[in-house]
Amino acid sequence: MSDAYEKLACASRLAVLRAVAQEVELLEAAALKAVQLRPEFTILKTIKGVGPILGLTIMLETGDVHRFPSVGDYSSYCRQVKTERLSNGKKNGAGNTKAGNKYLSWAFAEAAHFCVRWVPVAKRFYERKRQKTNDIVAIRAIAHKLARASYYMLKDQTPFDANRLFA
Repeated sequence: MSDAYEKLACASRLAVLRAVAQEVELLEAAALKAVQLRPEFTILKTIKGVGPILGLTIMLETGDVHRFPSVGDYSSYCRQVKTERLSNGKKNGAGNTKAGNKYLSWAFAEAAHFCVRWVPVAKRFYERKRQKTNDIVAIRAIAHKLARASYYMLKDQTPFDANRLFA
């Protein structure tokens, strides 16, 4: 008797999953139709795990990458660096945590999760980092690496190379 209920529950979950997937496809298509795509979009999609929504978010929130003088400025704008204020080796306040773009921070964190899932060299880097610290710090390290890589990808118009990033 319980097998019949489990089959029904599985069929129900599968139907919901298919409906959600269909709605996601419709939303992605609408978003792509509403935005004028630039060449940066196709370059960003070369990162394994960056799909239409993450690619659009990074492309639109970054704007012209040449407005950032250095990769450090871009990483800071993406909220991928610590917000420490030091003066003469002493900590001077803990503010400035909200500086930067929260949407880019989210997009790179999501991309880091997908990158760990699908890129073997990223998974190895994540596991090594996680053994030394914890899960959150390891994911944020990968997100920071992806932000830095995206800066150079957009600036030089080159596709993503995971082996170069995690070597």
